[in-house]
Amino acid sequence: MPDPYLPQEHHFMHRVGWLRATVLGANDGIVSTASLVIGVAAAAASAGEILVAGMAGLVAGAMSMAAGEYVSVSSQSDTERADLETERKALHKFPEEELEELALIYMERGVEPETARAVAAQLSRKDALGAHARDELGMHEMVAARPIQAAVSSAASFSIGAALPLMAAVLSPAELLTPVVAGVSLISLAVLGWLSASAGGAGKTRAVIRVVFWGAAAMLVTGLIGAAFGTVV
Repeated sequence: MPDPYLPQEHHFMHRVGWLRATVLGANDGIVSTASLVIGVAAAAASAGEILVAGMAGLVAGAMSMAAGEYVSVSSQSDTERADLETERKALHKFPEEELEELALIYMERGVEPETARAVAAQLSRKDALGAHARDELGMHEMVAARPIQAAVSSAASFSIGAALPLMAAVLSPAELLTPVVAGVSLISLAVLGWLSASAGGAGKTRAVIRVVFWGAAAMLVTGLIGAAFGTVV
């Protein structure tokens, strides 16, 4: 099938499925692991305890992200299949009514009635279910639910993101652990925001500020809680 877009007309919607899961996983990996390490360190834990907590957070987080993405996206996929089955039955029982419904959709978009009915008839002859899925239900192959892809993308990106603050904690001097982990994590978040914006064709400055702000807030709150509990204990 020929490419319907002009050479200079570049779109990013085909990346939505894996990009959302990847960015979510990487962001969560960096923020949650860095916050965990900083919180444990603020509670006056030893280097060994900090490392164990960080590794446990990495493994648990990656598995949680994979399971959560698979379950949530599977629910979306189940809903899509159910809607398609409902539409398939309607097309079988009420073909004329469904054809008119499709034509009305095109009329509401500004197509002349005669042309709308002709287009609806032609599309229905080729793939009636596909036409209704796309124009009535808003389904499209580019943004279809893919549970396995989402689970793998989230788990892998979470692990990579979590490894950054964990490596910083391992390599930094004990007395500088918190600032080093925070600095590395904020830089990593800034890079993630820039890369995700580039991959999605969005504004880079806003994306960078957004992820850095919320990451810094999470680390600050966790550090304060860790310090408070460490003092009490």
